[in-house]
Amino acid sequence: MRIPVLTNLLEESDALAATNRQTFEAAGVFVVNLMSSPGAGKTTLLAKTIDLLQSRGLRCAVLEGDITSTLDSERLAPLGVPVVQANTEPFGGDCHVGSHFVRAAIEQLPIHELDYLFIENIGNLVCPAEFYLGEHRKVVVLSLPEGEDKPVKYPLMFRECQACLLNKLDLLPYLDVSVPLLRERISTVNGDMIVFPVSAKTGIGLGTWIEWLEHGRQELQARHVGARHDVS
Repeated sequence: MRIPVLTNLLEESDALAATNRQTFEAAGVFVVNLMSSPGAGKTTLLAKTIDLLQSRGLRCAVLEGDITSTLDSERLAPLGVPVVQANTEPFGGDCHVGSHFVRAAIEQLPIHELDYLFIENIGNLVCPAEFYLGEHRKVVVLSLPEGEDKPVKYPLMFRECQACLLNKLDLLPYLDVSVPLLRERISTVNGDMIVFPVSAKTGIGLGTWIEWLEHGRQELQARHVGARHDVS
């Protein structure tokens, strides 16, 4: 008797994610998978990020992931960007956005008219890190009130991500948290991770974060142009 193994399901998810990535590459859309624990400030940070990118004439869209509700989508709506809501409760309440949700969102978004697509994943420091969605970058938001232990307690998230936004820097004077120790623990888990100390509330550090996003998009554009030249 043959027993199905979970890896088959993961292979199917990865195959769909690869298709998503091909679509993004062809459209020249830079895709960021934004992850964190609940309450780290993803939505506020995302709103500030989109506002800054739009001020540069760049076009953004969001895939908003939650188990239930449209609260975060409603917070982003005033920015005037396309937002697609992915609720997992009807599908068993998954604790992460899957590649099939991303595929469905692609069909609803003006994908060829975008510069950035942000996937705001479901608040969780475990499950979302395990799944490739076709994104160009994985980014974890870690708020300072969460403490210095999270990188070593949830190492997969910090291994899989290319950047970490240390959010709520404005609260540092009121917290018993060491930013150097936090950086050291992040480096122990992932020595290549880029760390951006930021405050979504005050705007501290967001300029450097925006420049990093712009650099990623420019790299994608260079590949996109190169691919078109190769075809011709």
